[in-house]
Amino acid sequence: MAVDSFRKIWSHNLKTFRDHYVSEISGCLGDLGTFLPIAIALAVNGTISLSSTLIFSGIFNILTGLFFGIPLPVQPMKAIAAVAIARSFSNGTIAAAGIFVGACVFVFSVTGLLHWFAEVIPIPVIKGIQVGAGLSLVIASANNTLSTLGWIHPSWADNRLWAIAAFVCLLLTNIYRRVPYALIVFALGLTFAIIRSALEFELPSLEIWHPFVVVPGPIEWKVGALDAGIGQIPLTTLNSIVAVVHLAGDLLPRIKTPSITAIGLSVAGMNLVGCWFGAMPVCHGSGGLAAQYRFGARSGSSVIFLGILKLLIGIFFGETLVGLLGRFPSALLGVMVIAAGLELVSAGESLNTTGARDIARVGEGLTGDGEQEIGPMLSDIERKRRWTVMMVTVGLLVGFKNDAIGFVAGMLCHWVLQLPWILDRARDRWSEGRIRV
Repeated sequence: MAVDSFRKIWSHNLKTFRDHYVSEISGCLGDLGTFLPIAIALAVNGTISLSSTLIFSGIFNILTGLFFGIPLPVQPMKAIAAVAIARSFSNGTIAAAGIFVGACVFVFSVTGLLHWFAEVIPIPVIKGIQVGAGLSLVIASANNTLSTLGWIHPSWADNRLWAIAAFVCLLLTNIYRRVPYALIVFALGLTFAIIRSALEFELPSLEIWHPFVVVPGPIEWKVGALDAGIGQIPLTTLNSIVAVVHLAGDLLPRIKTPSITAIGLSVAGMNLVGCWFGAMPVCHGSGGLAAQYRFGARSGSSVIFLGILKLLIGIFFGETLVGLLGRFPSALLGVMVIAAGLELVSAGESLNTTGARDIARVGEGLTGDGEQEIGPMLSDIERKRRWTVMMVTVGLLVGFKNDAIGFVAGMLCHWVLQLPWILDRARDRWSEGRIRV
């Protein structure tokens, strides 16, 4: 059974890449707007090894493409990265944080807690997490990246004019979908970075990777787990596992959606292995999946191609790439991040349509274990309630910049709106004599 499944995935990957290799290559670059800035910032601080990050994330890209058959991203754990950058974590501290989260997710996966968690979360809350994550990407890109640009500064290759041009071209791709936007933008940005590096005589050089092991000390375990790891757990569980499974089913309905448990074990395995070698803590994220889909990726072949590229670059160039990648135009990266955010925001469009899993869909269930039944049509009141729950989740998530707060707010709203139905049902049971004091 497993062999047949793997054969189908491999056949799908090969056929898709053969027929649409330009789109697959373009799509695999869609998540670089998130990956590159965080990886560079951590590498410049000496918190991670860029070569180890490229090599291990490349290996994980290849494995996820082979076993899942969808363009599943391998992206930074953002909560850990934010704390690590702000506090200049050591190698051991960020490794401890990643290993701690990996261990927790592993326990959640093998005990069935992830499965249960996915089943009890209402679809409006899931949609709210997706839309909130998308809006957060757009806001972060606008505030932290694009707002600092001048009309002709900081350089001829990186300014507001290039950002506007990239955004206009992005809008045109809504009409001309076959244009490999991410591939063109990445090639242009890389050309600019190479020219700027050459002018400053700081081009990358050959430097073979020398693996090393990071063993966190007691203080590093404490700081990494408590100050960064705990805050990452809800983000990983909600956005990198539950939401990504839902989004995969929505975007790629013809491909078997990976189970919650499989994605959880994948996230756990990546960090329980890579972090010991100085690699950046990573996860799968709905934003990265939306970005890669937006730019053309439709199979695992896209991330397999990206993984091979990362692997070769990491082995032969590694740390010498920090300067080059640091000169990649933020104007172009910022627009790519906005594109990813907008694609993720569009996931909320199907909240009250047959595109929502709990309304009308027959096929594999969320966990891959069975079929879902066709749900009832919604009344206007039900539509309004679902929309309210989603927007409460979005508003609190974006307002507090915290997935956990958005999730709790959405669940509270859902439960409060369910009170009339619960009371009516209890009253009916009482009148039927099925509830006795």
